[in-house]
Amino acid sequence: MDFLSALFAIVVIDLVLAGDNAVVIALAARNLPKHLQRRAVVWGALGAVLVRASLTVAVLWLLQVPGLMLAGGVALVWIAYRLLAGADAGGDHGDVAPAGSFWAAMRTIVIADAVMGLDNVLGVAGAAEGSALLVVLGLVISIPIVVWGSTLILRWIERLPALLYVGGAVLAWTAAKMIADEPLYEAWLDVRPGLKALLFFATVAGVLGAAWLRNRKDKEVLQ
Repeated sequence: MDFLSALFAIVVIDLVLAGDNAVVIALAARNLPKHLQRRAVVWGALGAVLVRASLTVAVLWLLQVPGLMLAGGVALVWIAYRLLAGADAGGDHGDVAPAGSFWAAMRTIVIADAVMGLDNVLGVAGAAEGSALLVVLGLVISIPIVVWGSTLILRWIERLPALLYVGGAVLAWTAAKMIADEPLYEAWLDVRPGLKALLFFATVAGVLGAAWLRNRKDKEVLQ
């Protein structure tokens, strides 16, 4: 059950964060001839996933260093908030120039995705709980999501904004788990289940509440 729940968390994270990949791929390939666009989308996504898999495995190793699990969890809290508050955690897509050739598009897609992939890498690494198998399975699942499903997912989120909050809650929960699993104090926290539960509740509720208040304030300003 732990394995399946972790895999589910990885899939949800991939679903929520797949939009950036779709935008980068579309921008990079938009000037290619029609017969090359589909090829650039498929191979560009595969290349980006391979790069992201390598980065995630590296992060899994780095998170074994004392203190970095806590740092990664705090960073993921901020990423979850930025996602829900409408800010673009992945960066500005406007600087992704259209490519004039197939290989130029491939290079643009892979480099841009690697630079923008911190949110996904941290989220997947935190949810994987040190399992490279979960990382691989999650990324394999993400390939069709990125290539074929991103546009549909974006439409779903536009029609049902609550889906974005579900994904943000999963990210916040993953962040809380990373913070709780920090080796420097994990044993101390494990014998205080009430404090540990409070950490999870405060993290998820804090992210969702802060993002909701920010979005409400932005709406009032626009009105």
